[in-house]
Amino acid sequence: LMDNLHAYWRMEYVSVPKKERPASPFATIPSLGDDRKALLLHRSANCYLVLNKFPYNAGHLLVVPYREVSRLSDLSMEERADFMDTLVFAQQLLERALNPDGFNVGMNLGVEAGAGIPEHLHCHVVPRWKADVNFMPVIAKTRVLPEALDVMWEKLSHHVAEMTA
Repeated sequence: LMDNLHAYWRMEYVSVPKKERPASPFATIPSLGDDRKALLLHRSANCYLVLNKFPYNAGHLLVVPYREVSRLSDLSMEERADFMDTLVFAQQLLERALNPDGFNVGMNLGVEAGAGIPEHLHCHVVPRWKADVNFMPVIAKTRVLPEALDVMWEKLSHHVAEMTA
């Protein structure tokens, strides 16, 4: 017998033709009007923190500047400082809410470096736990996420409220 892995959120990602995708969904997320639906967790002066809609691991966050730029050097000094502060905030939030054993933090700058949205720079903050990678990604090319995005948003937003009060 074979088990079923239900990852309903993936269909939206795999079924949209690339030519129909907007240039950068990051430009519209802050103005959607419903932070929960947008998975937006925190706003700072120049950046925001959002759950990755297509995560590598549970709690995968993105630090995104409001202004669309493709290079770190295009950010103003204030934006760079806020970007780093928001990155630190993201790590502290995940430590507080999820207690991971470590993190992967990084950016893919340019298409050749793997950027899916190269025109709008963003930083990935991925919590990691001992033995969180099993055979599924290697053998089945499938990631297993133990918690739904809306449940994770609720959990993290509770801690954001405490941290910013």
